[in-house]
Amino acid sequence: MKKKVLVLGSNGLVGNSVSSYLKDKKFEVIKSNREDTNLFSFQSTKELISNTAPHIIVNAAAKVGGIYANDTHRTEFLLSNLKINMNVLESCIPYKDIKIINLGSSCIYPLNAENPITENSFMEGKLEPTNSPYAMAKLTAIELGRSLSQQHGHKVINLMPTNLYGPNDNFDQKYSHVIPGLISRMFEAKNNNLSNFKIWGSGKPLREFLYVKDLSDCIAFIIENNIELDLINVGSGVEVSIKELAIKIQTIIGFQGSLSFDSSKPDGNPRKLLDSSLINDLGWKAETDLMTGLKSTIDWYRNN
Repeated sequence: MKKKVLVLGSNGLVGNSVSSYLKDKKFEVIKSNREDTNLFSFQSTKELISNTAPHIIVNAAAKVGGIYANDTHRTEFLLSNLKINMNVLESCIPYKDIKIINLGSSCIYPLNAENPITENSFMEGKLEPTNSPYAMAKLTAIELGRSLSQQHGHKVINLMPTNLYGPNDNFDQKYSHVIPGLISRMFEAKNNNLSNFKIWGSGKPLREFLYVKDLSDCIAFIIENNIELDLINVGSGVEVSIKELAIKIQTIIGFQGSLSFDSSKPDGNPRKLLDSSLINDLGWKAETDLMTGLKSTIDWYRNN
């Protein structure tokens, strides 16, 4: 008998993908988003979990954004994500048989962590300043999950994915992450026949990206194989510079102008590559190469 899975944040990039993927694998999926439940309210969150009685919760609910959004709305990013994670985890205290898969972020790791970054780097140094409020909320969720496990016997699996992208992402030109932001702005530049496309930062930072369907496959793998490790990195293992990334997107979209980089704007962390050997050694690896994932994402954006 397939287990009942409650997916929180089911309208977002991760939640939408996970819901569809698990449904295709014949899990009983309960989708929840802000339209049916206010996760900022403890009472509302508690009622959702009590009424649905899931075997597994995938917590993909979060307030997310790129460097600009994180750095200019620091208070909202900290408060919103703290409230969501606290309400979800506290609501689960009476139900120790519910397995919780909590989605974090690679930004929890220290700015100067040695690359590739292992799970052992957790809480070992200073955070990258442009998104430290968001990271702090995610760190708190991990610590709260560990406290539930130790004190009440819960099973909480904290997944730390690298930079995610794919269909149903937020393509807002100002507040989105780097890939959807570049895609939406470059389409506009092409449609307006602009001769130059400006990009924040030097273009030199190295980043690792993971297609969202690969993360969904990883979550299914963890459920099906009853993996209960406390903290797990999930990455593709492939690095690309922001400049190389922009050129790939330019090639797919067919923008004919030049690219220029504004070094007066922040780069963020100069390099951030996860060590995903823990999940790889258990038998899971990402399958979607960057060019394939970008083409799929751009096709979705073009059609939607």
